[in-house]
Amino acid sequence: MSRPVVLLGGGGHARVLASMLRRLEVEILGVVDPRFPVGSDCFGVSVLGDDSALCAYSPKQVGLINGIGSLPGDSGVRERLFCRYSEKGYRFDSVIDPQAFVAAEAELMQGVQVMAGVIIQTGAKIASNCIVNSGAIVEHDCRIGRHVHIAPGAVLSGGVEVGDNVHIGSGAVVIQNIRIGSGSIVGAGGIVTRDVGDGRVVYPARSHIQDRQQG
Repeated sequence: MSRPVVLLGGGGHARVLASMLRRLEVEILGVVDPRFPVGSDCFGVSVLGDDSALCAYSPKQVGLINGIGSLPGDSGVRERLFCRYSEKGYRFDSVIDPQAFVAAEAELMQGVQVMAGVIIQTGAKIASNCIVNSGAIVEHDCRIGRHVHIAPGAVLSGGVEVGDNVHIGSGAVVIQNIRIGSGSIVGAGGIVTRDVGDGRVVYPARSHIQDRQQG
């Protein structure tokens, strides 16, 4: 990552990313967030303004860092920003914390964020705009779809397949060769021992799987 970057969002996730970028010695030109006044300080970075502030930079000049976090069942804002600016020709840079381990044979697509303490083993493939959060483990040959959040301390055993827009909660465990369908949620501390269909919720310490729309 040799070019400077603009950080989209000024919340808690963006703050963690800003700290990572400093450790990686990446120049942060500023933060884009409509909630803060232009020129104000946001965790030591100047606020450029709202999304229109990006017009001052061409896609060739800067990389983008998606600082919007992802809550269970709500990755929409993060996904929309990624899609909107990708269509305009901007590229979202991937960020890997210096204290993470990513095997040389693992494959990370555009905009993947790998936080401190993460382990990603050989043969794993992680699609665009995913967050692999602090201390999570993605074992060998896992396949992770787009816009997925693997929360802190979650463990995906070997050969797990995860669809798009899935949230794997903090401390959850998915055993080997399981498939989790698109749009599903695995609650914090959940243990998944059988396949999960699209749009389902797996509650921790319970044996049933429930449709998301049923609450």
